[in-house]
Amino acid sequence: MTRRAVHPAGSVGAGSLCVLVASVLWGTTGTAATFAPAVGPLAIGAVAMGLGGLLQTLVAGRRIATEAPRLREGRSAVLLGGLGVAVYPLAFYSSMRLAGVAVGTVVSIGSAPLASALIERVVDRRRLTRRWTLGAGLGLSGTVLLCLGEAARAHSVPEGGSARETLLGVGLGLLAAFSYALYAWAAHRLISRGVSSAAAMGSVFGLGGVLLVPVLLATGAPLLDSWPNAAVGLYMALVPMFIGYVLFGWGLRHITASTATTLTLLEPAVAAVLAVLVVGERLPPLGWAGIALVVACLAVLTMPSRQVPRTPVAGPDTGAGAEAGIRGAARPPARSGTPGTTGAR
Repeated sequence: MTRRAVHPAGSVGAGSLCVLVASVLWGTTGTAATFAPAVGPLAIGAVAMGLGGLLQTLVAGRRIATEAPRLREGRSAVLLGGLGVAVYPLAFYSSMRLAGVAVGTVVSIGSAPLASALIERVVDRRRLTRRWTLGAGLGLSGTVLLCLGEAARAHSVPEGGSARETLLGVGLGLLAAFSYALYAWAAHRLISRGVSSAAAMGSVFGLGGVLLVPVLLATGAPLLDSWPNAAVGLYMALVPMFIGYVLFGWGLRHITASTATTLTLLEPAVAAVLAVLVVGERLPPLGWAGIALVVACLAVLTMPSRQVPRTPVAGPDTGAGAEAGIRGAARPPARSGTPGTTGAR
């Protein structure tokens, strides 16, 4: 019989606090990028995820070397995950530059659980549940409202971006969500095959960081033009991307994945509030309604399932109950070195 781990209340509280702090750090990335307007979104994404990913690899270097044979066996997952890590920040920060910090963040985060479910459906043949269908309806409805609200604002405000830019930004946000879900799925696949979370995430993020180095070399010159630009680049790589992942990983050792996933819903709220208070963005009522629907989508998809008692049967526990446990452990895109967790920034 499997014994459920019980954590003291103090450690649960400390773990929850770590996840909340990590979520706040992730929520500052879009606003931080606006303090370096001369630095393009490709350079911002490359320095943030590239340097942050390489730092993760350095920290996990010993584990990666020890588990190299297993990583070679799962090289296809490593390659797909590294590609997702490389594409994610380029699409994410470009989305925020075109559609705005609030919309770019919410679309990228809100669509990631849907993309994750689709990948699992196509690759792992996992059935889409009624909960997923409800979440998908809420998330897609929220995305449509965000598009309509931002397009109307862009049309009515002279200094606002064009409706075409907004729609392109939303499209890039969807691409960011897919790439986010892709590297989360790849890491989870490696971990499910016996690779440690540190080695799995270190190898995936390291490959992504290597792929982003040419982008950084080609676009990163403005980062060296002034101290404020360099400070933004260092902040993005060291604080949200590196420290945020460390905090999140530590927190997941003390609280369940479902609890951590719910706590990270703080991130889009932080991003939207900072966009309004610091950046000066103004969301129309349709935009706020869209954000509310996207958050509702995340809440539906991450709400813990109520366990239904089943009559024990002889033999190994490989039936529906085990499958439900696996489903409950999985979550949208990974932000840390933990299976089924989501990421990034």
